[in-house]
Amino acid sequence: MDRTIPSATRVEALYGDRLVPCHAPRPVNLDAMLRATVASRAGAPALEEGERIWSYAELDRMVNRTATGLRAAGVVAGERVALFMGNRIEFTALLFGIWRAGAVAVPIGIRQSAQELEYMLNQCEACALVLEASLAPRLPPRERVASLRTVVYCADPGESWSGGPGAMDYPALLAMGCDAPLAASLGDQEPACIMYTSGTTGHPKGAVLSHLGFFHSAHNYAGRFGYHADDRTLLVIPGTHISGLLAVVVVSMLVGACMVSLREFQAPRVLDVLSRRRITAAVMVPAMYNLIVLEPGLAGRDLSAWRIGHFGGAAMPEITIQRLATLLPGLALYNGFGATETTSAIALTEPGDAARYPDSVGTLLPCVDVRVLDAEGREVPLGQPGELWIRSPGNAIGYWNNPQATRSAFVAGYWRSGDVGSMDALGLLRVFDRIKDMINRGGFKVYCVELENVIQRYPGVIEVAAVPSPCPVLGERVHVFVHATQPVMLDALRAFCRDHVADYKLPDILTQSPEPLPRNLNGKLTKAPLRERARILATAPDISPKG
Repeated sequence: MDRTIPSATRVEALYGDRLVPCHAPRPVNLDAMLRATVASRAGAPALEEGERIWSYAELDRMVNRTATGLRAAGVVAGERVALFMGNRIEFTALLFGIWRAGAVAVPIGIRQSAQELEYMLNQCEACALVLEASLAPRLPPRERVASLRTVVYCADPGESWSGGPGAMDYPALLAMGCDAPLAASLGDQEPACIMYTSGTTGHPKGAVLSHLGFFHSAHNYAGRFGYHADDRTLLVIPGTHISGLLAVVVVSMLVGACMVSLREFQAPRVLDVLSRRRITAAVMVPAMYNLIVLEPGLAGRDLSAWRIGHFGGAAMPEITIQRLATLLPGLALYNGFGATETTSAIALTEPGDAARYPDSVGTLLPCVDVRVLDAEGREVPLGQPGELWIRSPGNAIGYWNNPQATRSAFVAGYWRSGDVGSMDALGLLRVFDRIKDMINRGGFKVYCVELENVIQRYPGVIEVAAVPSPCPVLGERVHVFVHATQPVMLDALRAFCRDHVADYKLPDILTQSPEPLPRNLNGKLTKAPLRERARILATAPDISPKG
């Protein structure tokens, strides 16, 4: 049964000054969306984690108990409730419970440090925090977060934590609630989440995302991938990240699918779950697919149910796409592009296009408009690169309590992405790099993704990152970091690349890492520490391996 809403659209005025095409009709908020699903799917499985299985009726009861418990604890509509936890079954009940209570959810990834957690709680003035007991050492002293009135913790069997004065465990919060039906009285343009972006400098910004934006993006995912109620989705990327939250959690609840949660990625375990739980759709970052391809037990697994493999956050190496096509011919791969500020994807590939156009992130989704502009704000011709300006119903309302950043990023109804890309005559969107990540080598622009995609094909390379290295003559040189199963020599790598890219794009410096390259909480490769290391190494003698 397909629970998506028909795709009639109309232009609407959003957030005061934006005219944006929107899907209509639609639910008034995300709580109404879930209640509509529960009404038709009450006895069907909604969530699975290990041996724990909740039907939609059981999930709805937990959501209601959570919402009324939060109300009893003093949470009022519009206040912020932070979730500092991993992919556990309670996460979805807490998320929708916050929305049913009329509050704003603030998902925070479990890899955030104590200082980052303290900053986010204070910046959004959170009134309540729900966290895993194991994360208690990172909880700031209560006196350092003046707005925080309520602390709730989730513990596994055998795990205990007193929580300090005034804290309660999740069952106690549920006991404070009741089963009297409650429905959120929220309009769809009101905030649903504040999600903190991982900025490269200074403090992260809290993107304020609306109920309307979440529904639109989930509706677009369901339409492009053909999701339906019989699907079984896998949540293995963090649910506290926009990709996991939107492309797995919310879209699963929209169509009435069963979502299976895994707390961490381990290739053998993921393969076991894909096979044993008959997963039909999974969202993972490219590195995860690469590790699955390299897993010795892949050939012996029955993965015949797995039909949708979505990826994003980085370019999928073409060699991995080819290997997956050979090993799993029934798996359709879909690339995508979006951001926290756009409530996930604004473009997705269409069936077969991930292999046919591996350098593209797909075509624009319904109600989305993208303009490619040069540095002077002028639209460039088709096929030419420029900054991507994005207009969509999923665009954030703005940044929480940061009007200057909001004014700079949201202009004339568009969000300035800071990404360099192009659009071709077929409507295919290509994203080359972040503006700040391009390498300017003697006046020539090097798009790191292009070079990385070539190096990924080099024998033994597991992952690769290209970053700028300061140079007194050229301004910047190309420094490549690789993690590989065998030694990689600079001269040999340059010779390999020479057949695929221009000479000015060839790597100048090579550093081979014995460990995997650094990644953020969603598993996406992060280049900030590599850029800093390249800067330090630029002053050291050249020790790149030759040969």
